[in-house]
Amino acid sequence: MFIEKIEKEVLLRPLQTVVGIVERKQTMPILSNILIENEFGKIRFTSTDLEIQITTSIETNSENDEFTAITVGGKKLQEILRILPEQSKVSIEVKENKAQIKSNKSRFNLQSLPAQDFPKLNSQLSGSHKIKLSQAALKNLLSSVQFAMAQQDVRYYLNGVLFVIEENTFRAVATDGHRLAYNAITTEGTCQKQEIIVPRKAIVELSKLLSDANEEIEIEFSSQQLKAIFSGIELVTKLIEGKFPDYQRVIPVYSNHLSINRTLVQQALQRAAILSNEKFRGVRFVLTEKNLCIISSNSEQEEAQVEIETDYHGEAIDIGFNVNYLLDGLNSIDTEMAIFSFGNPNSSILITSPDDLEFRYVVMPMRI
Repeated sequence: MFIEKIEKEVLLRPLQTVVGIVERKQTMPILSNILIENEFGKIRFTSTDLEIQITTSIETNSENDEFTAITVGGKKLQEILRILPEQSKVSIEVKENKAQIKSNKSRFNLQSLPAQDFPKLNSQLSGSHKIKLSQAALKNLLSSVQFAMAQQDVRYYLNGVLFVIEENTFRAVATDGHRLAYNAITTEGTCQKQEIIVPRKAIVELSKLLSDANEEIEIEFSSQQLKAIFSGIELVTKLIEGKFPDYQRVIPVYSNHLSINRTLVQQALQRAAILSNEKFRGVRFVLTEKNLCIISSNSEQEEAQVEIETDYHGEAIDIGFNVNYLLDGLNSIDTEMAIFSFGNPNSSILITSPDDLEFRYVVMPMRI
């Protein structure tokens, strides 16, 4: 018996940890599978897409000292375990090229591929650096920038997040060429300046797996690979080679500032967005003394106009933006107030938070 009478919840937990990067349709069939290894009372689960690899394990009471390993369809096994009644006991038996999952009077025969063919990532961490920080701090850092990552851009270096580690400061930057998000936190220890670009898929998966607690995460990285170890999970990812844009040149310094209730302006933008052009999603910001007017229109000649009273006393400004980009930035701030800073009608807008002094979000203007 490969695995004998384990509660389905105990098996499902590590499976859900690793199965996120598994795709059903693969050029290599084995990449749809997860590797399960059973040895000395420990069951280890591993998945990979050749770019990212996730491993986690559980302890069992088994006295089996023989090493055995199989690969089975990750999504299929997850669905089987999910659908079984609560507190069901599950056994897995391997026969030739099949894995039989048994629970009460249910039997499921899954195709298995040889474990020795499973393509584990080789370590590329020579000359690596290590930093430690809390999972909650990293999770908050990533959530404040990752929405600005590009998706399948031909400028491949934009399809991820730039990490800049310098002394005891950890900076994260993401941009898709239309907007840029920046934030920074402090870390334990010091490190010479290093810059790496972590791929989009790894960022998304890491964000899902990180805890909201102050448990520690150790990050080890070289110029080619990053490894994160936390909560019994090991995530390894290849890095993106390329030169990230100079984010410091993109972040402006302006003299016109509007401090406004974040929820109030979010709701105004959502109302105006209803009648914006579906393709371009443009809204106009018309800012005059003590008044902000948000205007949108579409190809059917329909128009929305939402006004908010403000305490603004700077220069009058009439400028257009993609409403979704503005909402993304406001959604990443969890404070009551937001600060909008403006240059001229052809300049970008800078959104900051009075309670998170490092956060910067820059949105390029659009013609409306």
